[in-house]
Amino acid sequence: MASPTGAHIIACALRDLGVRVLFGIVGIPVVEIAEEAINLGIRFIGFRNEQAASYAAGVYGYLTGKPGVCLVVGGPGVLHAMAGIGNSHANAFPLLLLAGSSETHLVSRGAFQELDAVSLLTPHTKLAIRPSSLEEIPDVITSAYRTSWYGRPGTGFVDLPADLIQGTVEDVLEIQATKLVPDAPRGGADEAKLSQITQLLKSAKAPLVVIGKGAAYSQAEGAIRDFITKYELPFLPTPMGKGVMPDAHPYNTASARSAALKEADVVLILGARLNWILHFGDAPKWNPTATFIQIDISADELSRSPRAASLGLVGDLAAIVPQLTRALSGWHFDCACSPYMSHIRKSAERNEASALSKAQVSRTPMTYARVFHIIKQTLHSLSPPEDGGVVYVSEGANTMDISRSIFNVEHPRLRLDAGTHATMGVGLGYAIAAHAAYNGPSPEGHAGPAHRKKIVCLEGDSAFGFSAMEVETMARYGMDVLIFVINNGGVYHGDSDDADEWLAMQAKTTSGSGEKGGLRSTSLGWEVGYEKIAEGCGGLGYLARTEEELERATREGFEAERVCVVNVMVEAGKGAKLEFGWQASGKKGKEAKL
Repeated sequence: MASPTGAHIIACALRDLGVRVLFGIVGIPVVEIAEEAINLGIRFIGFRNEQAASYAAGVYGYLTGKPGVCLVVGGPGVLHAMAGIGNSHANAFPLLLLAGSSETHLVSRGAFQELDAVSLLTPHTKLAIRPSSLEEIPDVITSAYRTSWYGRPGTGFVDLPADLIQGTVEDVLEIQATKLVPDAPRGGADEAKLSQITQLLKSAKAPLVVIGKGAAYSQAEGAIRDFITKYELPFLPTPMGKGVMPDAHPYNTASARSAALKEADVVLILGARLNWILHFGDAPKWNPTATFIQIDISADELSRSPRAASLGLVGDLAAIVPQLTRALSGWHFDCACSPYMSHIRKSAERNEASALSKAQVSRTPMTYARVFHIIKQTLHSLSPPEDGGVVYVSEGANTMDISRSIFNVEHPRLRLDAGTHATMGVGLGYAIAAHAAYNGPSPEGHAGPAHRKKIVCLEGDSAFGFSAMEVETMARYGMDVLIFVINNGGVYHGDSDDADEWLAMQAKTTSGSGEKGGLRSTSLGWEVGYEKIAEGCGGLGYLARTEEELERATREGFEAERVCVVNVMVEAGKGAKLEFGWQASGKKGKEAKL
């Protein structure tokens, strides 16, 4: 029997940890790890860019509840994958990153792709480590895997020098077998503070439960649904917290978000942060006298907001919410007779009527609201939301912001977007991860009754450009992802709806004369044929300018068994003011105009 190599030991450690999918890009020497992993039955998904691979691995951890694993080369590969490290840290996704590095005896001599990755990544990861011998590899990988997972999830990094990957061990008995890491401990609540919190909830005239993506990650939806329904509590999901409670639930205040925030007097935050997405808990968005109660897996997170720190609970929602449910026994909030809920319902009716009115505007080029209405109606006719058969992935300023309130989800972990870091370019990596989690040979994700899920991407044309070549990755692995590119010809807004006008602007820019009236900094190409990328990779491509073309492309793309890109031409929005309503300016009470 041949002596096992370091690559084989690494692959065995991953297999024994229960890793089923490995995301990444190979090169010498990490290609040997990937090949050994494949030989052991681990699925390897090879990307076109480490950035997308690291995004995919991180969100795979979010969808499955245990670390996603990414394999990259050293040097530039690590630098590219740092985007995924930052994204996983910001969103609290568990990620294990493995990277090759130059031979240990050549360190400091200008070796091939030499980089001191451990020093570079230590400030940005939960653990960055390098094994000093072949014998240490299983323990080091296990430690990084466990550290990325336990507590507040983040990244564990293992640097793997080429001489360890390619080295051999003479005595197999010197290699310790890797043991499966048990699920992270679930901490409960302090009983005294729990009693204080229940009294506050019982005294509330306008309670509000905010449900974040941390609730979806902890897979606490059963406990939260029981809690909300039993005590008739109004709730507001964050964009990726949608589906923990069904969007169609009568206590959902999302359609009257502004009113809910301004009037709530006691706010219970489950797995969300008082950051920019929730306006930091500050007035004027929030009631200035509201009391905040925050439950989070990390004590550090509670310290960020002075309004929530004193009433914070540290622990896992899957353990604490059932405690809350028991503690509130015998009480419920009377939604039917509440002036607060009456106002919420009236506000929701007005907002929904306004949204429906916008969705009925029919013209060419099509509007965002009309495009999303047609896509939603068609998808719902093919897969009702209660079945949980569609995963929505959304990115792009207008595309993400407008679509988040249009596409309802009834189950958790079925909506992914740019997240806490507002990271553009995550979309296609996320879609690949979702397909692997829900539709792979050994699916590890679960959400809703439908076992197989259609992955639907809603991409702004700018966002799509960050990782468009991952369409080839989808085609190569037979992933039937349906991608809508919402094409307005620009970042935020395009320059024109008229070809001659746009060409005249381009001519002024390319002439080099400095003449005014050229393309702006937000400009993208005129009616770029994004659908041809799919066609060139063996998928399907559609160009949709009209409502009829969009409806047909949506239906055929949903039923297709290969990757499909629908290039949807929408109004450019020329002359519209660039605004980002989430972003607070330095002056309190104002919002930034971008």
